[in-house]
Amino acid sequence: MKVAIKKLHPDAVIPKYAKDGDAGLDFTAVAMEFNANHNYIEYFTGIAIEVPEGHVGLMFPRSSVSKTDLALTNCVGVIDSGYRGEIKFRYRFPKDMNYPMIRKYQEGERIGQLIIMPYPQIELEEVSELSDSERGDGGFGSSGN
Repeated sequence: MKVAIKKLHPDAVIPKYAKDGDAGLDFTAVAMEFNANHNYIEYFTGIAIEVPEGHVGLMFPRSSVSKTDLALTNCVGVIDSGYRGEIKFRYRFPKDMNYPMIRKYQEGERIGQLIIMPYPQIELEEVSELSDSERGDGGFGSSGN
């Protein structure tokens, strides 16, 4: 599948798969902005992408995030097919940490990944009862330890 991509910054790096068989395209930071009031760092990729209609772009941290003090603020980002703006990754860091001491990504490093997937269009139908199931309405931890 071909997907249109646009560089918004001269230093932007076209995302790519690190290895054959990888699911996520790695994105590289061209700039970063620190926000002390809300304790996050926003990373700019300088890339805009045209997710095909009927598909969604899902943004995830890379496994290297475990070497930092960062957590992706929305856990999984969603890039809808109509969005044409810059792909950005926003990472939160612990409130009690001094910014210079935070283990973080730097400009030029791979900061996250994007997986483009098809999704079904569903039509919701309101009913008065749902069908029975083995689990029923058991919630958190109801299926075992």
